[in-house]
Amino acid sequence: MTEKLLTGPQPDGQMPSDKTIGCGDDAFNTFFSETGAGKHVPRAVYVDLEPTVCDEVRTGTYRQLYHPEQIISGKEDAANTIGKEIVDLVLDRVRKLADNCTGLQGFLCFHATGGGTGSGLGSLLLERLSVIYGRKSKLSFAITPAPQVSNAVVEPYNSVLSTHALLEHTDVTFCMDNEALYDVCRRNLDIERPTYTNLNRLVAQVCSSLTASLRFDGALNVDITEFQTNLVPYPHIHFMLTWYLGREGVPRAALGRRDHQFGIRASVHALQGRPAPRQVHGRLPDVPW
Repeated sequence: MTEKLLTGPQPDGQMPSDKTIGCGDDAFNTFFSETGAGKHVPRAVYVDLEPTVCDEVRTGTYRQLYHPEQIISGKEDAANTIGKEIVDLVLDRVRKLADNCTGLQGFLCFHATGGGTGSGLGSLLLERLSVIYGRKSKLSFAITPAPQVSNAVVEPYNSVLSTHALLEHTDVTFCMDNEALYDVCRRNLDIERPTYTNLNRLVAQVCSSLTASLRFDGALNVDITEFQTNLVPYPHIHFMLTWYLGREGVPRAALGRRDHQFGIRASVHALQGRPAPRQVHGRLPDVPW
């Protein structure tokens, strides 16, 4: 997601085209805080109960972009744990970021409901955020497990149990599953062997399309609370369907490159007659309970 938002800043956080260094009043600063030296730091906290993924961020291309305190990792795999030992540390980091915001609107939570961190720790964090920031909107981007793409036998249990937390402690949840993401890459984008980079950029494209009005000035300016108002017909019916709309005349393998934004258009709509209920029923896979 951060890579998708980096249309201006460089991987080290510097933005040569920014003429108002240190002001931080641009619309772009919705997701980035600007230091006095002109460095843009994402308003994000990365959390995982095992260090492998976080270590890739610490040593990767964007290692100079993040503050070290914003990347939190445990010491063991989280397949069957909930992460109570680090939840207070995570909330402290979130509180610091929230205090630095001039007008906090809400939170975007990215997690996978099949894993231990995304389901257990993710549910616990959402519950705590509901208590501390009850009036702020909480939008969740949840990757649900699929029968054909699975690496743990407990994924269905984790997903079913964490759905209750999404029902009670989030305002809008955008549901995606790995198998559908793989199918989009293979069938619509002609990528025979999709990588995590392709899948992540597809998810980031959806989030980028959703938050475009927050990051750019224009006539269509909405805040996070308006997403909830426009998309959710009833409080408990807040699970959105996300689908891919192709466009003729563009490279179909565009997701493999940085300039992939012209190759797809992602739209998010509530189930309000579009598509028809019978079409939705015919497209949704059977979920084993």
